[in-house]
Amino acid sequence: MKFTNKDLDWAVEKQIIAAETRDDLVAAFAKKYEHKPSLSFANILFYLGGFIIIMSMTMSVGSVWDDLGGGSHLLIALLYALVFLSVGNRLWRKGQRIPGGILITAAVCMTPVAVWGFQEIIGLWVCHKSGIDLSEWMKAAKLFMYVATVITGLVALRFYRFPFITMPIACALWFMVEDIVPLIFYFDIIGGGSELISVWFGLAMVVGSFLIDRRTEEDFAFWGYLFGMIAFWGGLTNFYTDQYLHEMFFYCCINVGLMIVSVLLQRRIFVIFGSIGVLLYLGLLADRVSNDFLGFSIALSVIGLVVMFLGFQYHKHKHFIEEKVIHALPEGVRNTLPQYRRR
Repeated sequence: MKFTNKDLDWAVEKQIIAAETRDDLVAAFAKKYEHKPSLSFANILFYLGGFIIIMSMTMSVGSVWDDLGGGSHLLIALLYALVFLSVGNRLWRKGQRIPGGILITAAVCMTPVAVWGFQEIIGLWVCHKSGIDLSEWMKAAKLFMYVATVITGLVALRFYRFPFITMPIACALWFMVEDIVPLIFYFDIIGGGSELISVWFGLAMVVGSFLIDRRTEEDFAFWGYLFGMIAFWGGLTNFYTDQYLHEMFFYCCINVGLMIVSVLLQRRIFVIFGSIGVLLYLGLLADRVSNDFLGFSIALSVIGLVVMFLGFQYHKHKHFIEEKVIHALPEGVRNTLPQYRRR
């Protein structure tokens, strides 16, 4: 349930609560949620700046820094990490937790660059053992980068309870699974293998996020849901886009299911990916039946109007529909939903 100060003013006007109670409630809620991230323009700029820093230091490092050498990689990574950590810690102690936490996250993201530089110094990164394919050996060497990033992120979370720090942890786990699973099981990533790894990893991350959802004041599940859905939905989409129509329909049903999950878990991330998936399915369907494109366009327009009508009815009877859907679930399942848990 969401309400604003105007709703509290209305409650005072209708003499439902006293004016003093209204002021006490506003003050108490303001203190409780003072460090909770919000969609303000300042916070958007904070996160945008943080992503730019992380991207500039990690995503392009392989193509830009090749001539610097391992020692330079390690030195620059440690220097950046020290600066980010020092400034972030200072902002955090002053109560500026969002920009401070983002800089601390950026410091964590320097871990793979530092490990890469250290591996270059000791010769691990370029070492080629006989009998082992070079690409496989390099992937195996990446394992130390992934593990170090996860450990560094967990240590940072121990001292700074900032949900965004889970982002590099989730990212490192994702890359680690994508690289290591084919090596361990001699899994052929050609022909859908990579997509299946992504789907199962994403599903596991979504389940893990579900288990910790709303068990703490901070929303540590958000980034897990986000990366889990990127991995799950991305792998699923890549796998099904070239399949037959009946298999693509199954893909559409999965995306509709994601929209239902969004209602049950009260998480918009599922309805966003589900909606994109349904639209993608309809677009692919239109491409496959292009011989009767006019008839399909008319049918699609009718479907769109029906969907809009259903959306209007859902908006009008939202609380009644959600209550019926949730209470239709078995009590044991209903009690596992995040909104019914007790911290």
